[in-house]
Amino acid sequence: MNIWMEIQFPMKKSIVSCRADHLEPALTSHPEVLTDTTVQSAVSQASVADEVAVAAADSFLSVKGVQYFIDGIHSFTGLNWWACIVLTTLLIRSATVPLLINQLKSTAKLTLLRPHLEEVKTEMQEKGMDPRAVAEGQQKMKKLFNEFGVSPFTPLKGLFIQGPVFISFFLGVSNMAEKMPSFKNGGAYWFVDLTTPDTMYIFPVLTALTFWITVEYNMQEGMEGNPIASTMKNVMRGLAIATVPLTMNFPKAIFCYWVTSNVFSLVYGIVLKVPGVKKALGVPEIPVANTNTTPQPAFSFLSAMKQATAAPEPTATTLTAELSPSQDRKISSSSVISQRLRSLEKEVKGRKKMKNKKK
Repeated sequence: MNIWMEIQFPMKKSIVSCRADHLEPALTSHPEVLTDTTVQSAVSQASVADEVAVAAADSFLSVKGVQYFIDGIHSFTGLNWWACIVLTTLLIRSATVPLLINQLKSTAKLTLLRPHLEEVKTEMQEKGMDPRAVAEGQQKMKKLFNEFGVSPFTPLKGLFIQGPVFISFFLGVSNMAEKMPSFKNGGAYWFVDLTTPDTMYIFPVLTALTFWITVEYNMQEGMEGNPIASTMKNVMRGLAIATVPLTMNFPKAIFCYWVTSNVFSLVYGIVLKVPGVKKALGVPEIPVANTNTTPQPAFSFLSAMKQATAAPEPTATTLTAELSPSQDRKISSSSVISQRLRSLEKEVKGRKKMKNKKK
């Protein structure tokens, strides 16, 4: 038995060594056989996570949130960085739609309130801005603001909603483009490298064009009949023209957000103009202004706020105003007496002339 095993063992040993000799050159000539796709993806994801951590190390909380959100979309979908920025923009802008609709309702209410505030202002001016009239106007303005459920700061809601989102995206994406090497190959078509400016100026022109179309199409939503709207529209037109020289040196990654955000705003305005959409959302209907009437001067809501919040103080003017009726009576009686004296003087002079003529 032992002799038989000793005979077989060297045979097996020789077979194993022979197979190893055949496998060794095959493995050395084809090293890709040893690679594992799961290991490669894990390593790449780990390196990207390290890049995001480095980019977000010195960022603000909101900027970090945007950066990790984009990284989460990248890890979950496996899309290129430019597509992840576009998808993140659409998701976050969609989340702000309820806030935008609420702001649109408030702006429409403020537009409906404006004629009533104009009437109060006219009443105060007709009374010569008398302290009593001003105090009554302040109370009426407060009551009107409470009835319509708005405030003089309502037009600033749009800035408070979209401003932080834009700043967080701008800082977050620009920081990632600066500190993440994977952004160099994260684009497509003519913008493969997301870290460099667009030398063809396609992105700056596209950004300015989409912004200009948005301004022309839905700049006055909720501000129909407001004279300030035309001034704001002209300012935005100038800003659209200046967008090209101002953004021509930005990295391409910024425009992946910017163009997407402009297109989203344009689509949002187009949907609002569909008949019945505003009514379904509960946006107050603004009557169409008569074009034949002369335009009224713009009403300053900040001045209205100051008048509505300022408390009347018992100063010397108010005290004199309280005594004004008696003073008016004294002034009226003195004027009557002076007129009588003048008439008497004329009569005396006339009699003297008659006597001189008789002589």
